Amino acid sequence: MMTNPTARITQGQFSFLPELTDAEITLQIEYGLKKGYAWSVEYTDDPHPRNTYWEMYGMPMFDLHDAAGVMQELQACRKTFPNHYIRLMAFDSTRGVETIAMSFIVNRPASEPGFGLVRQEVNGRSMRYTVHSYATDSAEAQRYGA
Repeated sequence: MMTNPTARITQGQFSFLPELTDAEITLQIEYGLKKGYAWSVEYTDDPHPRNTYWEMYGMPMFDLHDAAGVMQELQACRKTFPNHYIRLMAFDSTRGVETIAMSFIVNRPASEPGFGLVRQEVNGRSMRYTVHSYATDSAEAQRYGA
């Protein structure tokens, strides 16, 4: 049984849905702002499941209260990194710590090479598995085109 028929990277909310439009992204940002969340824009060309620390584009928007500001930052990131994965993250600081309350991908490269599962036999009959990102087969500046 195939659990990911879209063969796309599935990280964060809305991963199995069609791409969100800018209007739908704006609605999600407004929802988060009403909850008091602070937004940030992050990007990467290596979306490995254990690569949780993506590059931050700009600064976190802790004092922003308008979705247009977040969308402006998102558009600037899309213009700068059109062939990268870009995600929006909402932080909830109500408990005195920055907890990620929402996270979803808002930009993808045209082609997503995916991942391979590498199996290695160790001690006796034991097996070790490693997830390999095909994107990392190319040099950092050459992943997903120019």
